[in-house]
Amino acid sequence: MKLLCVVGVRPNFIKVAPLLAAARAHRHPFEVSLVHTGQHYDKRMSGAFFADLGIPPPDIDLGVGSGGHAQQTARVMMAFEPVLLESDPDVVVVVGDVNSTLACALTAKKLHYRVSHIEAGLRSGDMATPEEINRICTDAISDDLFTTDRMADANLAREGVPGERIHFVGNVMIDTLIRHLPAARDARIAERLGINRPYATLTLHRPTNVDDGETLAALLEAVLAGTGDMPVVFPVHPRTRSTIERCGLTRFLRDDPGPGLFAVEPMGYLDFLGLNAGARLVVTDSGGLQEETSVLGVPCVTLRERTERPITVQQGTNIVAGNDPGRVRAAIAEGLGREVGGGQTPELWDGHAAERIVDILAERS
Repeated sequence: MKLLCVVGVRPNFIKVAPLLAAARAHRHPFEVSLVHTGQHYDKRMSGAFFADLGIPPPDIDLGVGSGGHAQQTARVMMAFEPVLLESDPDVVVVVGDVNSTLACALTAKKLHYRVSHIEAGLRSGDMATPEEINRICTDAISDDLFTTDRMADANLAREGVPGERIHFVGNVMIDTLIRHLPAARDARIAERLGINRPYATLTLHRPTNVDDGETLAALLEAVLAGTGDMPVVFPVHPRTRSTIERCGLTRFLRDDPGPGLFAVEPMGYLDFLGLNAGARLVVTDSGGLQEETSVLGVPCVTLRERTERPITVQQGTNIVAGNDPGRVRAAIAEGLGREVGGGQTPELWDGHAAERIVDILAERS
């Protein structure tokens, strides 16, 4: 059975790594190929993830790079079509909700290939975000929809997806976390950074938070006010750094681990996982971190108005705060008032989601 797996951005690497391992170890013979669209192409932010996760170099790198939504989606489709025709897979596996996910699903479906979507059914209800559009459209055309929680199953059922196409398997991102957490802790990233006291972690990259200088400045001020004299380790995304430099916001940053925003370069997977696992609080606008912190038991403040991962609020550690400075400060106070180790691990977030996916694919061959 020939699987063609597609990745485009760093969270996709984390999700596909356990799938590749499970397919290659399965009793059923799988031939697995990996396509990297190149939607994220910075060596520091992509190459390090392949090394940390033990993923072999992609079989094909489309190298599409950045661009507007229409431009990027079109470039992926144009580059992916000849790859499909040459490789002729039995199943095209797409993960997540980025432009590469939708582009490759559309291209495969129009050429009559079977499409499997990992992390299907997530919904925020916010059609102003491109990811929500990508999620809905990809789910509508996929043949197999592999979900992370029962809420996602219900979302798909409401949208009229037949039950036989929906498979609740758990969370492949948590497969990777469980496998690599011991090594991440052993890396002692906080110690290497010179931190010897409780600290928080901050990540910011979404356009609504970082593209406008005033919005970004207000968020940074709110985080500083909420965390007080706590060091806040801030791996600065290239998009965010560009706004900081363009708008003269470097005054918010410091280059040592004292109280305030300790700016560091983006990290590889193991260091970043170890950083968050040891944090007292995580403040983020990332999707995946909401899930990871729920399993790690670390309080998380999400700087978005809505989340497509409500299970992390219902059972986990997540507080959705939006980007209003007052709400952010209040949410940080609430998060710091919670104990590390709180929350519950959602059903089937047990490290075996990829094995379940491969079993289902094997049954359908």
